Amino acid sequence: MKKQFLLILLVIFSVTVNTYAQKKDKVIYKQTWDNQKVFWGYYLGVNKKDYKISYLVDHVFVDVKASTGFNVGLIGDYRLHKNISLRLEPGLSSNTKELAFTHIYGGVKDSIREVNATYLRIPLLIKLNANRYYNFRPYLIGGVSYDYNFSSNQDNPDDNYEGEFRMKKNNFTYEIGVGVDFYLPYFIFSPSIRGVFAINNELVKDNNPNSPWTGPIDYFGTRGIFLKLAFH
Repeated sequence: MKKQFLLILLVIFSVTVNTYAQKKDKVIYKQTWDNQKVFWGYYLGVNKKDYKISYLVDHVFVDVKASTGFNVGLIGDYRLHKNISLRLEPGLSSNTKELAFTHIYGGVKDSIREVNATYLRIPLLIKLNANRYYNFRPYLIGGVSYDYNFSSNQDNPDDNYEGEFRMKKNNFTYEIGVGVDFYLPYFIFSPSIRGVFAINNELVKDNNPNSPWTGPIDYFGTRGIFLKLAFH
């Protein structure tokens, strides 16, 4: 899926850049846009998430099967410098994963857990902009995010022995990415691709320290790729 996202983004960028390059008479849109100190926008997108898992023993393996989820949110951008912006992108991110505990025998009831996760994400990011070239401008973006997991089950007294896989409510991630601002007649279109990685361990261990589900796991954290389509 990572290769597919990268390929899609590269195709979009290549086609657009080639189109601009072939035009003899270039019209410059939104010429005063970058003079603004503050501007707003929104984004839509898709994500593909799984988990980075490390183990305390060698014979354990959790196979993660992820589906494609969605992202939606708002953008607030504060220009610190001609080429540097401070950006806040609060929004929702949802995704479903299936965990197969390959070392646990006893059927689907014991070896399979479905994890539905919906996060309120509040990323604080630094956006490094290249100089504008006609109607497009590439950029790098990165920063940290506070993520609240609405589906965590952290306070549920039931654990995997009752079929409940629990994760922490409060989490932190970092993200890095690349994108391009396209200046169009009526708005700015800004596609980007981001890598998102958990900082803290998100796993809530079972009440039994020898649990076959959580006992052998040392670290369990979200990682994923986000494709965002922003409009300003």
